Amino acid sequence: MLPGAVAGWDLTAALALGDALGVPPAAAAELLPVIEAVMVAKLNEQMDHSHG
Repeated sequence: MLPGAVAGWDLTAALALGDALGVPPAAAAELLPVIEAVMVAKLNEQMDHSHG
């Protein structure tokens, strides 16, 4: 838990969403961590710029 920052996604929920949308589990497991890392970095960067 980081006040004022995004630490990561709930990957269990993201995998369940992918499954509900028909995304193959192996593809989701391979791609989600990469997507998550970029999104977390960009969200935190955007929050830093809006508060700094």
